[in-house]
Amino acid sequence: MSYEWFIGLRYLRAKRKTTFVSVITFISILGITVGVTALIIVLSVMTGFEDDLKGKILGINAHLVVMEFGGQTRDYKDLASKIKDVPEVAGVTPFIYRQAMLSSASGVVGVVIRGVDLATFQSVTILPERIKEGALEGLRPTFMEASGKGEIPGIVIGTELSKALGAGLNGEVNVISPLGSPSAVGMMPRVARFRVAGIFELGMYEYDSSLAFMSLENAQSFFRLGESVTGIEANVKDIYGAEGVKKELLSTLARPYWIRTWMDMNRNLFSALKLEKVAMFIILTLIIVVAALNIISTLIMAVMEKGKEIAILKGIGATSGSIMKIFMIEGSIIGLVGTTLGTLIGVVCALNLESVVGFIEKVFNFKVLPPSVYYIDRLPSKVEPMVVIAIVLVSLGISFLATLYPSWKASRFDPVEGLRYE
Repeated sequence: MSYEWFIGLRYLRAKRKTTFVSVITFISILGITVGVTALIIVLSVMTGFEDDLKGKILGINAHLVVMEFGGQTRDYKDLASKIKDVPEVAGVTPFIYRQAMLSSASGVVGVVIRGVDLATFQSVTILPERIKEGALEGLRPTFMEASGKGEIPGIVIGTELSKALGAGLNGEVNVISPLGSPSAVGMMPRVARFRVAGIFELGMYEYDSSLAFMSLENAQSFFRLGESVTGIEANVKDIYGAEGVKKELLSTLARPYWIRTWMDMNRNLFSALKLEKVAMFIILTLIIVVAALNIISTLIMAVMEKGKEIAILKGIGATSGSIMKIFMIEGSIIGLVGTTLGTLIGVVCALNLESVVGFIEKVFNFKVLPPSVYYIDRLPSKVEPMVVIAIVLVSLGISFLATLYPSWKASRFDPVEGLRYE
């Protein structure tokens, strides 16, 4: 160990008369620790939130939607076959998308009705995994089949929608289409009774409270679409390759189609999340900058206090570069200790944050994230190694820069002035 390291480490320990400098050193370490911890926890939560939200959106919605201009696709089986032939496509299914109202004895709720092909839609959605009660098999009977058995066709609704309507499993609801049928007294809305065949929970309030599923055949019959559908949904093997599949389909399909990827449909949401993440990084980095100002104060006070010692060191042959190195080592160690502690605390807290929040909710009996207010019903956290490394490098960089001016000032110290009054 060189004498610069020995002296730099020695200066970190305060003498009895210089306890105040030691307190400022401790505050500097604490400030950097808090800043690094806050950065890691906040960015981990935002990354976890983005991934959780993306998983839920892509779990119930396809990566790619292909529709004809005009809103209806007639030769959808041929179109689905052509899309399936693309090597990057993992699954395709036709769908119907219509707005309607559900009514029961408890009230009326506006919903989005999705007609799904039970033979293929499981290749593009996680809905079967999220059924809490009942089963998707209850959607199979058509209007004609159900009436022949003295039954009514099935519908699957979300948990929040079930609560709003007061309709549990096997309960009955009316589906009302605002696009009615002409009659002698004007347009009359179409109404059909359905049985709740299943209840799902996606963990996203927007979906759980306003989404309902019925079979493709029943949707075609109820909305009077004939053999038409709204379009084709497709999942790709690599979600970030959806844009490439879109370009390939636009160049190979005979007729012009309207194709939208999951990035097109959620661009504003994910752009806002990315912007917030960058903004939080900048804002919380200011905590580390404030702590770095404490390092500057600590080193300046150390230089003033160690004036006689600096003069003696220069008198026995220490160069200005060696004096500068001593104080740079002292300041860098403060930054290194604070960054290390902050990284350890931040990573441990981020990895266990969801468990801690769950424990608090259980003990105090309240929801930290009410699902009716937020997109999610829990506080996800995901630690990304590259983000942690970036935070560590930024913290060490700021701490190192904070040592330059005081160290340079110490190296310019005149030994004659330091010993004049001794």
